[in-house]
Amino acid sequence: MDRNAAWELLCAYTQTEGLRKHGLAVEVVMRHFARKQGGDEDVWGITGLLHDFDYERWPTVEGHPFEGNKILKARGYPDDVRTAIMGHAEYSGVPRETPMAKTLFAADELTGFVTAVALVRPNKSIFEVEPSSVRKKMKDKAFARQVSRDGIINGAEQLGVALDAMIAEVIEALREHADALGLRGTAGGT
Repeated sequence: MDRNAAWELLCAYTQTEGLRKHGLAVEVVMRHFARKQGGDEDVWGITGLLHDFDYERWPTVEGHPFEGNKILKARGYPDDVRTAIMGHAEYSGVPRETPMAKTLFAADELTGFVTAVALVRPNKSIFEVEPSSVRKKMKDKAFARQVSRDGIINGAEQLGVALDAMIAEVIEALREHADALGLRGTAGGT
C-alpha cells in the first residue's frame, strides 16, 4: 500500500476540506496507536485515512462503507484494511476482531468530537483541550449532535482503554500534528 495513492483516492472521492481533514486526523490517531500497540504504522494510518473516503458519494447506510469496500477490493487493498473499515460502521454487521479494527472504531467518532471541541475553544486550538473539557461537551447533547456518545464510550471499552485515557491519547496525537490539521489555532502551543 502506498500512502500517496491512498491520499489521491481520498481526494478523488472526497471534495470537502472538512472530510479530508477528518481522514487526516484519524490517520494520525491511528498511527499514534499503531506505535503504542506494535502495529504497522503505514497500514493503520492508511486505514484511518481511507475509512470515510466513500462517504460523500454514498452517505447512506446502504452505501457507506459498502461501496468504498468494493473500490478498495478492486484496487487490491488487503482484507484486514477492508474489514477494519467495514467494522467502523456499527450497522455493517462486520465484527471488529483485530486491534486495528477496534482502534479505528474507537478513534473515528472520538477524533471528530475532539476536533469539534478544539474548534469551539476561544483560540480554536487543540492545545486548549483536555479530557475534562471533552467529557463536559459529551454531556451537551446539542453539541456535535451527529456524533454518537455511545459509540465513543463503546469504542474505548472494546479497546480496553479507560475513556479519559483514550481521550488523552487522541488529544496527544492531534497536538503532534496540529499545524497540518489546522488545530494549532491562535493559542500557539508547544
